[in-house]
Amino acid sequence: MPRIPQGFVLEHNMNDAIEWRIGDQIVAYDDAVGEMERRVAQIRSGDAPELIWLLEHPPLYTAGSSARAEDLLEPDRFPVHAAGRGGEYTYHGPGQRVAYVMLDLNRRGRDVRLFVRNLEQWMIETLAAFGVAGERREGRVGIWVEQEEQERKIAAIGVRLRHWISFHGVSLNVAPDLTHYGGIVPCGISEHGVTSLADLGISASMEQADDALKKAFYKVFEDQSA
Repeated sequence: MPRIPQGFVLEHNMNDAIEWRIGDQIVAYDDAVGEMERRVAQIRSGDAPELIWLLEHPPLYTAGSSARAEDLLEPDRFPVHAAGRGGEYTYHGPGQRVAYVMLDLNRRGRDVRLFVRNLEQWMIETLAAFGVAGERREGRVGIWVEQEEQERKIAAIGVRLRHWISFHGVSLNVAPDLTHYGGIVPCGISEHGVTSLADLGISASMEQADDALKKAFYKVFEDQSA
């Protein structure tokens, strides 16, 4: 039986191969990584189903495999964690919905490009539920929106695969404190800013974001299972 951290709500439909876990408390980053590591092993051994884990972290920075030291502008502002995912520096904190995605790509075609594109489309469909036009940008990871004649990032993507099972995932800015991005060059891109649903004038609760995420996930991924 998978270990369930305190303060979490499990949603599991026995007719659904994917388990959804929705956090109702802030989760420490190291605790989340440890739980993901355990779940990947359990999925591989057949002892647990695939998992989508929605949560919030305390304010922190994570450094992906491509992070450059010069992009950490204020190293003492928040804790900095080396992340096993791809990408560069990013911020996590309250008001941002992190979605950790533990899916078995052995059942989903082992197509990394398609998987990342589906994650992008997931964010685009989620944003569409709030009337926001999220877009891809060539050469830039994540999802972007036009705001005040500028391109600003609203969703980040950083994943890792082990034995073709994914972990880490995506993050959507619902209503975080955007000034906290000031301690880093987000994703190594200094010429563009970041935004959120709240910054776009959209008042959305985390529960509403979760509902949109779940509906959009099945819209994008329903045909990707074996």
